[in-house]
Amino acid sequence: MSKSSKNWFLAKGDSIDLKDIDPGYTGDYHSKEDTESEKAELTEIFEKLQPKLFASGKKSVLFVFQGMDCSGKDGVINKVFSISNPAGIHIHSFKAPTTEERNHDYLWRAHQHVAGYGYISAFNRSYYEDVLITRVHGQIDDPTAKQRFKQINHFEKMLEENGVRVVKIFLHISKEFQLKKLIDRVEKPHKNWKFDKGDLQERKYWDDYQKCYEDVFKHCASDDHPWHIIPADNRWYRDLAVLQIVVRTLQEMDLSYPDPIPELQEHLPDMYAELEKLKKK
Repeated sequence: MSKSSKNWFLAKGDSIDLKDIDPGYTGDYHSKEDTESEKAELTEIFEKLQPKLFASGKKSVLFVFQGMDCSGKDGVINKVFSISNPAGIHIHSFKAPTTEERNHDYLWRAHQHVAGYGYISAFNRSYYEDVLITRVHGQIDDPTAKQRFKQINHFEKMLEENGVRVVKIFLHISKEFQLKKLIDRVEKPHKNWKFDKGDLQERKYWDDYQKCYEDVFKHCASDDHPWHIIPADNRWYRDLAVLQIVVRTLQEMDLSYPDPIPELQEHLPDMYAELEKLKKK
């Protein structure tokens, strides 16, 4: 991995102004082709690590993806995790709360979708929506948001203490990039199904969302659960940056296969004998 990528890493006490981060940043990479060899290398590493996580069944990972509309949350989840064994991946997209979900605390619907030990969870949006869209639209006030920040931090700490690694990723795009994507969805008939008139209304709150996200980064980043800010105007760079984080996360978990089971050897004579009989048929 000869080149470098700069992704903003926010830990406890860090704050940031999103206007200071160029959504089009690509570091030392100049094109999609420039990333292919590194992606291939990272993919090979991931394909070796993910079965170890699954086989051990002692830990799990939750990847939380946040971002403005059109930031590519679905796309990057599909591209990065399509290289893994589908049986080991649980993907969940959070929409407007259902009646049942509204009848519980706001963290209830998220907790039930955190995958069990051995698995990787990927959240397209998450419990953070309950301190973002609710705040932007005045459904909760600032004191309630601050209280929820503390609750979210406790929730993530509880998950970590129980073997669930939490990794939080924000896909950072420009307002111009989002508009181009929305235009593309209208102009191309096969993409019309992606267009939601509500996205145009939400664009009016762009600055409010940016401020609320900055507040989330400031209050809900810790040394164990930092935020990764990924410039995402260039999809090929976004995909590489996220894949780097995914692989690094699994490497840091020091994964290994379970110890061999010597007693299983006693089954081999009968199995080989049956195999010989099958060959003679």
